[in-house]
Amino acid sequence: MQKYSKHVTIKQWAEEDRPREKLMLKGRHALSDAELIAILIGSGTHEMSAVEIAKEILEGARDNLMELGKLTVQDLTKYRGVGPARAIAIAAALELGRRRNESVPPGKSFIRKSQDAFAVLNTVMQDKPYEEFWILLLNRANGLIRKECISEGGISGTVVDPKKIFKVALDYHATGIILGHNHPSGNTKPSESDIRITNKIVEAGKLLEVSVLDHIIVTDREFFSFSDQGMM
Repeated sequence: MQKYSKHVTIKQWAEEDRPREKLMLKGRHALSDAELIAILIGSGTHEMSAVEIAKEILEGARDNLMELGKLTVQDLTKYRGVGPARAIAIAAALELGRRRNESVPPGKSFIRKSQDAFAVLNTVMQDKPYEEFWILLLNRANGLIRKECISEGGISGTVVDPKKIFKVALDYHATGIILGHNHPSGNTKPSESDIRITNKIVEAGKLLEVSVLDHIIVTDREFFSFSDQGMM
């Protein structure tokens, strides 16, 4: 006797339940994360629909888009039904979303408090598996002139050169700067090295008349502000 598969493909679903058609009928906001990823995947396999593949990927990322954004193309190809082309499409879409968050018009954003600085820094450092050190360049009204990556390092640290920091600040005529780096470990507590380099940069800023307003340690959801803790 012939055995029939119980698997139902997306084409057999009601039209309003298919991800592409659902997006056209109800708009992109009506789709779940899995359905949006399924559109990137395009089609399923004989055993799984594109949505089922997407759900499996999300489960592997603990149903967290920030964790998903940390996956490499090689990580994604480990899932059933995901070859290099599909993995690249997913990685490219996630990177485009990150860049969209990052693209705040310079000069139109103002840093009034540590939360504002974290919001800007988090857009450029979220999902990063290694440490980066950034600076925010501000004008006299605390308007954001530019954000600049000063150095990239490993999982546990990065080398920071104060000379490079102040060269960039002077090149863009910044009167104030905010320092920022991430801790991929998720621990916001500053290390002794973090404290030493902060004090060193603050003292150099006094000589050059560039105010160092804060140093923000960034994780995916939390931050530590030197200024808020009275450490500046």
